[in-house]
Amino acid sequence: MPDCSTLDRAWSELTPDDVYSFLKLRTDVFFLEQKIDETELDDRDQEPETRHYWIADDRGTAAYLRTLLDRDPSHRDARRLVSRVVVRPDRRGEGLAQQLLAEVIARHGSEPLLLHAQEYIAPLYARNGFVGFGDIYQEAGLPHLSMYRPADA
Repeated sequence: MPDCSTLDRAWSELTPDDVYSFLKLRTDVFFLEQKIDETELDDRDQEPETRHYWIADDRGTAAYLRTLLDRDPSHRDARRLVSRVVVRPDRRGEGLAQQLLAEVIARHGSEPLLLHAQEYIAPLYARNGFVGFGDIYQEAGLPHLSMYRPADA
């Protein structure tokens, strides 16, 4: 079984190899597999408040997500946004996205969280306390659902 340790760092703590590995995964899945034709590098990766979470194996990044800080919440009081959740095809079904979410919740569970889920994967987020709100909408050409997780009591 490959190592499944979760790594997390701010931009300033990343090595060039770290950045290359998770950007390769994001572009391989979002551009090549899902045919998303919107900008992947949105200038949010380098913000000081952004945290990058990933699981690496001998082939590079196996799973990744990042958290962003929105100073002006777009929904209720959620200032922390989970985004760019992605798992390499050969590692899907192993619970890696769940593991990354658990790490985020351990770190930021005292804060309300927001994410924009691809509709088909919304049940994964619901198992982690996220609740969908609003209508299904198109984002990057794919159906999405906004989801909110209140702060832990």
